[in-house]
Amino acid sequence: MASVEPEPAPESVIPFPSTMQTLHAQQSARKNEHLLHTVLDNMEQGVLMFDADARLVFCNRRYLTMYGLTEELAAPGRSLRDLLQHRVRLGNFSDDLDDYIARLMACLAEKKTFCNVVSSGDDRVVSIVNTPLTDGGWLATHEDVTDRQKAQEQIAHMARHDALTDLPNRVLLRERLEHELKRVKRGECLAMLCLDLDHFKSVNDTLGHPIGDELLKIVADRLRGCTREPDTIARLGGDEFAIIMTQLQQPSDAAALAKRIRNSIIKPYQIDGHQIVSDISIGISVAPLDGTEADKLLKNADLALYGAKSEGRGTYRFFEQEMDTRMKARRDLEMDLRNALANRELELYYQPLVNLQTNEISAFEALLRWNNPTRGMISPADFIPIAEETGLIIPIGEWVLHTACRQAVSWPDHVKVAVNLSPAQLKSRNLVKVVTTALAESGVAANRLQLEITESLLMQNTFATLATLHELRKLGVQIAMDDFGTGYSSLSYLRSFPFDKIKIDRSFIQDLSNGAEPLAIVNAVAGLAKCLNMISTAEGVETQQQFDALQAVGCTEMQGYLFSKARPAHEVDRFFAEDATKAAGAA
Repeated sequence: MASVEPEPAPESVIPFPSTMQTLHAQQSARKNEHLLHTVLDNMEQGVLMFDADARLVFCNRRYLTMYGLTEELAAPGRSLRDLLQHRVRLGNFSDDLDDYIARLMACLAEKKTFCNVVSSGDDRVVSIVNTPLTDGGWLATHEDVTDRQKAQEQIAHMARHDALTDLPNRVLLRERLEHELKRVKRGECLAMLCLDLDHFKSVNDTLGHPIGDELLKIVADRLRGCTREPDTIARLGGDEFAIIMTQLQQPSDAAALAKRIRNSIIKPYQIDGHQIVSDISIGISVAPLDGTEADKLLKNADLALYGAKSEGRGTYRFFEQEMDTRMKARRDLEMDLRNALANRELELYYQPLVNLQTNEISAFEALLRWNNPTRGMISPADFIPIAEETGLIIPIGEWVLHTACRQAVSWPDHVKVAVNLSPAQLKSRNLVKVVTTALAESGVAANRLQLEITESLLMQNTFATLATLHELRKLGVQIAMDDFGTGYSSLSYLRSFPFDKIKIDRSFIQDLSNGAEPLAIVNAVAGLAKCLNMISTAEGVETQQQFDALQAVGCTEMQGYLFSKARPAHEVDRFFAEDATKAAGAA
């Protein structure tokens, strides 16, 4: 049987190698195109491409959803103008159509990128970037930057506003003051007010910082209610505020604002079940009278504020040139005081306290003196407030304690030494350690040291203060309440802490000759002290009449010029010599 060869397959069935390559290329292209569209449709930005004739080549789905367009309205071949006209009708293109296209084309013709940020008409902000291509067309991206811009605006706002009250801060105050001062140089006037709440720290200390913060927010609202729209209110930090009062006609306008502010601030505050009463001090400088530069105007308003606080607080003061002179003198005094301790310019004077029954010296009160080589003897009334404000009272107070104990160790064993404590010292966590060290290094017995504190000091941070006083009592130290009767809750403090001594304020002693009432008060205090097993000491005794009256009512001790003024440490021994002579004569 003859063999039959198989017929060859038709040529159409057998692909040539070149055809296979073409098919693979087409499949790859379709795959890449699909991948490209997938990527474009999932982008955060709207993307469009235009050819050299300003006709749409493609756009992604994000662009359609951003502006509410259908695929038909944004089909390839659509002109830029046609596309934008649809957006105008939809209300999300607010620019002038002809002007926008002209600016875009002019920029692209120079091969420059055309960028702009626009509102889409529905409170959204869109950043648009048109990038020229080599063939004359361009690529456009549309990005919704609403959240980003809001975040940036929030950051910018926070940089210039106070976080607690949302008032302008020091930075924005300075910017606005610089701006307003340009108007001053053209003939207008303004007032700069610096404000400070009186005794705000005591609110934080007694009621806590959250209550203090709420108080500051209410104060900010009250200040807003006192000012006009063109004015600027700022919080500078803590309880410090400032106001730029523009369109000032005369200085009395600023005075009227200050009065309006104080009348608003002094109204009671109800915060978390607490009723708080506050007051405010205000310093005022006026431009151009007190300066036309921001630094000078702020400085002068601050000096006026210092003047208002120095004169009793709860008031306002205008800047006066003498304030600057006084402040410079104060700064010079502060610089000298910083060197006084190191230069051994400080010394202690001692005023005796005399037992009214035996006429013998029972104690000496240590009183600080400053003998400056160029200024001479400086009054404590001039430098103690500076020491307290600057914190120098802490090292100075420590020196006083150590010196008083060291000098008292040579006195007779029954004679005590009294040392005054400042508020800063009593608040210091180091006080008990300082007292312990002073006693140990000097060798003086603890029960010979009397520490004197004022009633007003007790009102500040009461719980911590009482805890410290109890620690000192455990050492054996005696505690005296100074200026008794001048505070607000004398009797309650006598219940809360067992004082060893109460010192009757000199104001009551000076009034003894003015009728029966002052004597009745002193008699009551002396009787109260006796019942509570405390020593009663009368301060400021200057006449024999006062001495006799105090002796009659049973007061324990007296202190004052009638017996002796304060004397240097080296003269204290003279008192002991006199006592010894009297004792020998009696024998």
